[in-house]
Amino acid sequence: MSIASPYVLPILLLLGSNVFMTLAWYGHLRFKEQPLLLVIVAAWGIAFVEYCMAVPANRWGSAVYTTAQLKTIQEVITLIVFAVFSVVYLKEPFTWNYAVGFAFIAVGAFFVFHEW
Repeated sequence: MSIASPYVLPILLLLGSNVFMTLAWYGHLRFKEQPLLLVIVAAWGIAFVEYCMAVPANRWGSAVYTTAQLKTIQEVITLIVFAVFSVVYLKEPFTWNYAVGFAFIAVGAFFVFHEW
């Protein structure tokens, strides 16, 4: 399966968009001395890049996934990206209760994709 596959490309675009989304929403937390207005404007700029990936991901992904599946993919990617970001960038611990909560969400994702 190639990167340009209609099944793979939307997932890669959602991964990229979530990296930018997480940076826009949480990246400023290491720069709390900066004026709030400045970080809002910076976050808007970062979010623009995020939207430039998320919108095509959902447009093209809707050809092969349902909207519920696309949303579930996005949420699972968001949790993975956020977990890595919070540990690596924000230097916060990833505790067992976070892992359990994320696992429950992964179980929910299983039910979205499983055909009965």
